[in-house]
Amino acid sequence: MKRIMVLGVSAGVGKSTFAKKLGEKLDIDVYHLDRFYWEPGWKEATLEDFSERQREVVEKDQWIIEGNYRPTYEIRAERADTIIYLELPLRTCLFRVLKRWWTHRGSTRPDLGEGCSERMEADFLKFIVTTYRKRKKNMQERLLSFQEIGREKRVIQLRSKNDIQKFLDHHS
Repeated sequence: MKRIMVLGVSAGVGKSTFAKKLGEKLDIDVYHLDRFYWEPGWKEATLEDFSERQREVVEKDQWIIEGNYRPTYEIRAERADTIIYLELPLRTCLFRVLKRWWTHRGSTRPDLGEGCSERMEADFLKFIVTTYRKRKKNMQERLLSFQEIGREKRVIQLRSKNDIQKFLDHHS
């Protein structure tokens, strides 16, 4: 486990927090896709810039990259040796998104790009609710395709807070 993708069913599932803790335990640098994607003032990076930022990281010997961003999935999957997939109930994800907004409102989280202060939009919450089940199904298909890339590819699915904590405890 040296090149790790951390994916999740939804915003609020805990990808950033999990990746940070795992990076500390394994002594591997963590990269947040939101930092690569969001430029100051919540401006979206071009696909070219966003992709290039990822290509620079995946060429390294060790990394943990957290975030979904389906359009650039293959950049990471090609070099990753492990995908860790987090799936918690929708209500937990929604609660965490709201808690995160409340805790960080008016400031920039460490996993976001500079100049992107925390915000909450009704459309974002609607997106989480309306796409959760479909994303859950699509993620299973994506995880199967990852394992088909090669035998050295490993998929770990953590589906509860307890599973996540046990996994982190095991890697300390």
